[in-house]
Amino acid sequence: MGTYHTPVLLEESVTALALHNGGIYADVTFGGGGHSRAILKAMGEESKLISMDRDADALANAPQDKRLIFIQNNFRFLNNYVEYHGFNKIDGILADLGVSSHQFDTEQRGFSFRFDAPLDMRMNQLTKNTAAYIINNYSQENLANILYKYGEVDNSRRVAKLICANRENEKIQTTFDLNRALAPLLPKYANHKYLAKIYQALRIEVNGEMRALELFLEGTTTILKSGGRLVVITYHSLEDRMVKNFMKAGNTAGTIEKDIYGQFETPFKVITRKPIVSNEEELALNSRARSAKLRVAEKK
Repeated sequence: MGTYHTPVLLEESVTALALHNGGIYADVTFGGGGHSRAILKAMGEESKLISMDRDADALANAPQDKRLIFIQNNFRFLNNYVEYHGFNKIDGILADLGVSSHQFDTEQRGFSFRFDAPLDMRMNQLTKNTAAYIINNYSQENLANILYKYGEVDNSRRVAKLICANRENEKIQTTFDLNRALAPLLPKYANHKYLAKIYQALRIEVNGEMRALELFLEGTTTILKSGGRLVVITYHSLEDRMVKNFMKAGNTAGTIEKDIYGQFETPFKVITRKPIVSNEEELALNSRARSAKLRVAEKK
């Protein structure tokens, strides 16, 4: 498990779920199973855990436990599976967003600019839309918008123009093809940070991550019991802003609405006014925890 993915903020996130015997819980980003194993260890024998992951590779990590229900699908469909398995509402949900270490470190998956590999980036390899398709088929304007919106790339129009100019000569099929195409715009120092933004934007578009997150969050308002906990770990500002807004207002725009009496109405009580971050000990063991932020809310 440790080589597949090291779970981030493990103790903090499991504690935040406020587990009790007989409760129904969900870990909607199973990955290497680190969080799910910790939940199974801490929860009672009468409890149930629904674990989800769209990546087929994650299934191999599923422990044999009668309390575990493993579902290979996108977490945007959590509500459907909760109903399918006969549960009315559940007591807690954990989501550890982003990409697993396994996905980053498996060369052929194409998530990392460190390896020469096909431009894939699909979390669910049964889907069709790859990063190579986006790079070679999206319009220059669409590419620029994606890079700016999902990667916060300042000169996104110049990047998109350069990509389109290169693909006119030859298709950009691999990560190193893309890196070479981008070379004229890469800063002399910290070029890995620049590439990381571009790869992030492509990955988010390939997997429809922001829309999936929005639908998942919206679903939690109906599937969580009163007093149920929503625990989310984010890794970049786009998803963190969306989660923060949702916990505060009940929608991803962060707009707090009034009820018929003119009172502000929100479905959640925010437990973490400031996000919980990794301590120095964890950062020393896992550098990928550096950008992690844990937020917790409780259903009213």
